[in-house]
Amino acid sequence: MCKECGCGLGGGDVKVGGHSRDPSHSHSHGHEHQHSHAPAPFKLDLNRSLMEKNDRLAERNRGFFKAKKLLVLNVVSSPGSGKTMFIRETAANLAGKLRVGVIVGDLATDNDAARLREAGIPVVQITTGTVCHLDADMVSQAATQLDLDKVDVLVIENVGNLVCPADYDLGEDLRVVLLSTTEGEDKPLKYPPMFHSAQVVVITKSDLATVVGFHREQALGNLKRVSHHAEIFELSSKTGQGMKAWLDFLVKQRGELEPPPLVLPQS
Repeated sequence: MCKECGCGLGGGDVKVGGHSRDPSHSHSHGHEHQHSHAPAPFKLDLNRSLMEKNDRLAERNRGFFKAKKLLVLNVVSSPGSGKTMFIRETAANLAGKLRVGVIVGDLATDNDAARLREAGIPVVQITTGTVCHLDADMVSQAATQLDLDKVDVLVIENVGNLVCPADYDLGEDLRVVLLSTTEGEDKPLKYPPMFHSAQVVVITKSDLATVVGFHREQALGNLKRVSHHAEIFELSSKTGQGMKAWLDFLVKQRGELEPPPLVLPQS
C-alpha cells in the first residue's frame, strides 16, 4: 500500500477545483539534482512514518471541521459500487434537515461532480491524475472552495479504490465503506485493512441481490469477522429501500455535534 511503496509521494498531477494544487503544499523538493557522478547509495533509517505529515494535516482538518460543526464522511469503495448515486440520494433525502456539501475525488473527468451539481449539491472536484487516493492536504484545499457555513454534512467521495485510501486519514468523523451486492460476499476478506478501518459499512444495490445471487448471511458473516465494530446498513439508492435508517443515523450523528442546551438554575 502507499505507506510501503510511496506511490502517493510527489503529489502527481493533482487539480483541486480545476486548478493545479498549490505548490506550497507539494511534496516535491523544489530543486533538481544535476550531478553527473552521484555518490554511492546508502541507507538512512530515520524511524519516521511516511504518513506523519498527512496525519498531522488530518488532525488540523479535524479541528477545523469540528469548529464548523461539520459531520464529515469519507466515503470509500471500489469503482461501480454506486457511490455517486448513494451520495446524491442521501443529500436529496436530507433536504430540509441537513445541508450536504461534497468533495469528489477521481483520477480523471469531473463526471461525478457534474451529476451532483445538477442535483443542486455544492461540489468541489479533485482530479488526482496518477494518485490513487485523496490525502488530507487535498481535502484541506478543496474545503476552502466550499461555503462551509452553509453545510452541515461534508461528504468526501474518495477515489474508487479499496487499497491505498485505507492508509490516509482525511480528518473525517466517519469512514464509510460501500459494498455492493454485485461485488460478491468476500470483498471484506480480500480487502481487510479498508473494511477494518471503517466505522460504517453500507451494503448497496440491495434491489439486485436476488438477481446476482448475493448471499446476504455470508456477506454479513464476513463483515462481522473483519468489521465487527462497524455500523452496517443495507439499502438501495435506486428504490429507497433501507435509506431511512441510514438518514436517521446521520441526523443523530450530526445532532451529537451540537452542544447541549444551557440550563440556567431557577432562582
